[in-house]
Amino acid sequence: MIKKAVASGVISLVLTGCGTVSTVLQDEADAAKGLRKQKTYCQSIPRVYSGLAYDFCVLNAPADHMGFLVPVALLDMTLSGILDTVVLPYTVYRQVADGDIIIYWRPAGG
Repeated sequence: MIKKAVASGVISLVLTGCGTVSTVLQDEADAAKGLRKQKTYCQSIPRVYSGLAYDFCVLNAPADHMGFLVPVALLDMTLSGILDTVVLPYTVYRQVADGDIIIYWRPAGG
């Protein structure tokens, strides 16, 4: 019973933090806000394989609390890679129609 509850908690934690869920199923402003909150150095991410890009951006953040996040991010990368492949036709369409997901906006030439 306890093992089932722990497994359920881990699965829900991974899915709520899943890069693909964050970038495909959420509003792009929410995904960008989540990455800004992590203080990532990424300026934008492509919509195609956006879950993997999201996870790489999380790993490309200051090392304040990365000890806990690295194993979770590595597990999430596997799940995101699978889910990103499943939603590939949709994300290719969105990439062509809308371009990258902008995390930090910079004025031209600046």
